[in-house]
Amino acid sequence: MAGKASPGREVVLKTKRLRLRPWRVAEAVVQRELWTERDPRVPPHRRIDADGHPTVADLEESIHANQPSTIGLLAVERQVARDVIGYCGLIDSGRASEGEPELAFELLRRVWRQGYATEASFAVLDWARSSGYERLWATVWEWNTASRRVLAKLGFTETERKEVDAVYGNTLFTTRRL
Repeated sequence: MAGKASPGREVVLKTKRLRLRPWRVAEAVVQRELWTERDPRVPPHRRIDADGHPTVADLEESIHANQPSTIGLLAVERQVARDVIGYCGLIDSGRASEGEPELAFELLRRVWRQGYATEASFAVLDWARSSGYERLWATVWEWNTASRRVLAKLGFTETERKEVDAVYGNTLFTTRRL
């Protein structure tokens, strides 16, 4: 894995099969597809609403407004096909400890079960370690067994902390020392 990170510069990470980089406005259609594919158990604020929002235009505006930085969700691009298949990166969700960001990933259903989420996440973990982070968090719905398997492969362990939600399912908190 190779990456570059310095103040004011965007993060670009490469693995054997993938390139993780900032989103381009034209890729808003991929983000919209991710929104349409989400499990119905995902809370409504993370799904397309009754008015069809977010629209592709909404997502284009969001990509345009968000400047590349050293933290955020990077587009996951397959190097050979040169297509964007989802995102992976670090977020400051406000739910973890100060200075310990959260790993997040989501891929299009058509590329599930090919190891891309694990591969992209390992690249982000390597970058986080080289950037001085000592620990990362990840939250996952208890019912999301596929993401829980990815997190286990990455070395994340479930903590005793959870957010209980009788409607959408419990959110589990996992952590990993770097």
